[in-house]
Amino acid sequence: MEHIMTGKVKEVYKVDDDTLEFAYTDNISVFDKIIPSQVPHKGATLCRTAKYWFNLLTKEGINNHYLSEPSQNTMRVKRVDIIRDYDKIDTTTTNYLIPLEVICRYYAAGSLLDRIKSGKVAVEDLGFPAGHEVVRGERLPTPFIEFTTKLEEHDMNLTEAEAKEMAGLTDAEIQEIKDTVLRVDAIIEREAGKRGLIHCDGKKEFAFDKERRLMVIDTFGTLDEDRWWDADEYARGNIVELSKEFVRQYYRESGYHKALYDARDAGAEEPDIPALPQDIVDRVSRLYVDMYERITGETF
Repeated sequence: MEHIMTGKVKEVYKVDDDTLEFAYTDNISVFDKIIPSQVPHKGATLCRTAKYWFNLLTKEGINNHYLSEPSQNTMRVKRVDIIRDYDKIDTTTTNYLIPLEVICRYYAAGSLLDRIKSGKVAVEDLGFPAGHEVVRGERLPTPFIEFTTKLEEHDMNLTEAEAKEMAGLTDAEIQEIKDTVLRVDAIIEREAGKRGLIHCDGKKEFAFDKERRLMVIDTFGTLDEDRWWDADEYARGNIVELSKEFVRQYYRESGYHKALYDARDAGAEEPDIPALPQDIVDRVSRLYVDMYERITGETF
């Protein structure tokens, strides 16, 4: 196999003209930074969780790129083109990665809360009446779908019109993407709800196949792309994070998050992200294994 790309958490190999192999590493990343710490079992749990969801999508008739899992931390998928020159993408292009990340939020949490407080997101955009004071953990009246860039160094928020133009999408195709996100999330909510989990929000990625049919790609429904809470604790008024959100919180509390985003806002050199303490690494590793079993109902 030919190595063709190194991502934040996986290596990508060409098997043949139509097939790629993803090899998931034990790397962990936050804020578009790869943390210089390895998390035991992370790659295998991420890969196997994604495989679980892709198999469900196939059963539900939702087109996706998954082919097989040669080992615990590798996955073979349909190969599509990555077109970095957006001027070469239009509504007739086929077999390409749609250069967008699609985030759907169901609760007020994480960066959404930050943007609400800063005035970058209006409460009316979330379905609340004007003047409503949003509190952390509050369920949104309607799902809130956002688009960001995929291929840039840092994700940038896009309007729906900007996303449609960048990715070469028709009105019907961008609507299909949104409808598919909601359909996939309904499956996640159904299955995770059986095991006492709340699916708070999550990211999806898409491509078009050789017939320009929409495909779900990459990974989703994992601790890397999605935010999870414990349902019993939420019912008691507590928010117990069951994703790598607590890693982000560690860097917020340490001051690194502020230093990083101050540098980004100023266009200055970004500070290197420090390694995690061993106790945090051990906690993250246990979480990935425990959540793999809880999300899928399978033994690791």
